[in-house]
Amino acid sequence: MDGAKQESSTDYEDELASLPIDQLDVARPQLFQRGYAPRYLRRLRHEAPVHYCADGEYASYWSVTRHRDIEMIELDTDTFSSDHLNGGITLTSHPDDPQFLPSFIAMDPPRHGEQRKVIAPAFSPQRLGEMTQSLRTWSREILDGLPIGTTFDWVDRVSIELTARTLALLLGYPHERARDLIRWSDAMVALPGSPACPTIEQKLAVMQECFDAFDQIWQARLRAPAGNDLLSMIAGGVETRELSPDELHGNLLLLIVGGNDTTRNSITASVLALDRFPRERQKLDADPKRLANLVPEILRWQTPIAHMRRTAMRDVVLGGQPIAKGDKVILWYLSANHDEEIFADAEDFRIDRANARRHLSFGAGIHRCVGARLADLQIRILWEEILTRFPRINVLHEPERSFSTFTHGYSSLLVRIPHRHS
Repeated sequence: MDGAKQESSTDYEDELASLPIDQLDVARPQLFQRGYAPRYLRRLRHEAPVHYCADGEYASYWSVTRHRDIEMIELDTDTFSSDHLNGGITLTSHPDDPQFLPSFIAMDPPRHGEQRKVIAPAFSPQRLGEMTQSLRTWSREILDGLPIGTTFDWVDRVSIELTARTLALLLGYPHERARDLIRWSDAMVALPGSPACPTIEQKLAVMQECFDAFDQIWQARLRAPAGNDLLSMIAGGVETRELSPDELHGNLLLLIVGGNDTTRNSITASVLALDRFPRERQKLDADPKRLANLVPEILRWQTPIAHMRRTAMRDVVLGGQPIAKGDKVILWYLSANHDEEIFADAEDFRIDRANARRHLSFGAGIHRCVGARLADLQIRILWEEILTRFPRINVLHEPERSFSTFTHGYSSLLVRIPHRHS
């Protein structure tokens, strides 16, 4: 926690049961760290699916919790802006705050499309095909190095390691320093005052360390942008080679965080889900072709990015509620992916869920995650290799969760592998 009074489980239970709905503030990192946020979001979804919090920990905001409403907002970019200058894409972002920078995800049309199309080829089927062998080699190396019969942290040994190597390849960063990317990503999404980031000054210093390292790479790419890494593509793009330093750094931040948090937390969640729902692992062992549906169901069940934010550009009525121009609107993906109107028995993990791909973990419309297919590929290849090695991965304790309202993830997951396949 961040030094504040340590609340007990009873505190949250009592609050959730007794607090009037108009006083509920779900946007508190403590709720996410303790695993209670989904229950608070469920209450909002059932009682006030378009809910105004007038005086929350991060000021006033609207919570939108139903799948259909979030999908509609994502598709209406004229009414609901993502632009950095209008407030950006997170609950806490503000254009005058130095920890938040412009990037193509925090842009509205037409600039969003102009910058996105330069980066998109890095995630094309051809490029993913070229990366496949590296992903498989790394998955084998990582899994073959795991201890048998000994407790270890899956997040550190597997989730972070594979994610770091993939990010380094994608960005053209030296592989021997790949874990720099994870450390920088963790700082970029940390809330000042949290254990990972005690002060804003410390956060900005770590961010600057990242930008200084990539500025050197950027200058080299401007001179010779012939590679297939993302910085080469940005340096070679007519619309992007003249990016301002803030826009370059903002896009780097986006690519590092997007490539880290989504995949890393999904890899961890896959082990947790198949431990909690052992019949689903049995189904997977019986028919490995079910792996095709593993990733979308993991992304739905886990939801590694808890929310995105939009700003209302005009007065609008949503779900019978009057949203004023300039209001902050939070799209709770974590709620949409558990919306009972869309997903039956939504709290259960089902490897054969027919509509798992309707999840909103990658967003919808023009802002749908550009790296979605790479995340799918990493997790699928890793599990292809797991199935040939380990009949069981036992989770020993509840995971340690992230102190964040933006990333819905894990800082640690202790596991033990009893034995390998003979």
